[in-house]
Amino acid sequence: MQAQRNSKRPAAARWASALLGGALSAVLVSLLAVGPAQAQANRYTVSADGSMVADGRTGLVWQRCALGQVPPSCIGTATTFTHEQALTAAANQAGAGWRLPNVKELVSLVDRTVVVPTIDALAFPGTPATWFWSSSPVVGSPSLAWYVFFNDGYVGNSYRSNPLAVRLVR
Repeated sequence: MQAQRNSKRPAAARWASALLGGALSAVLVSLLAVGPAQAQANRYTVSADGSMVADGRTGLVWQRCALGQVPPSCIGTATTFTHEQALTAAANQAGAGWRLPNVKELVSLVDRTVVVPTIDALAFPGTPATWFWSSSPVVGSPSLAWYVFFNDGYVGNSYRSNPLAVRLVR
């Protein structure tokens, strides 16, 4: 019975249990068994047409796909923009309430329980593991703005003339 139950658990969970044993493995196994997709399931709600994602934790509504990709599965290549172009692209959709997120809002999407990209892939499929602009300028450096790198969740700043991807919020 034990071997049968173990064979239904993910390989990583079986490995952790065999290697660690005891209470620590039970905690790790339960985390591995739930997995990041299920852990985030109650946080995000995808719209009926698959174009938007409501974040139950922050109250924000996000475009499901990066600009340039096609919902609902976010196929295609994300378009890259300089910071000024990103602000303009967001302003062109402002009638619908869309805007470029600030860095705090954008970093709220980082999911450190997954890797490459560090974002919930069920809620935001096809997200490229790349840099995404925020609307936040770097104080004291007008040529720089903040970004989030969804390859590893790193938050940094870049010259506003560099082309980065964009995801809008409202």
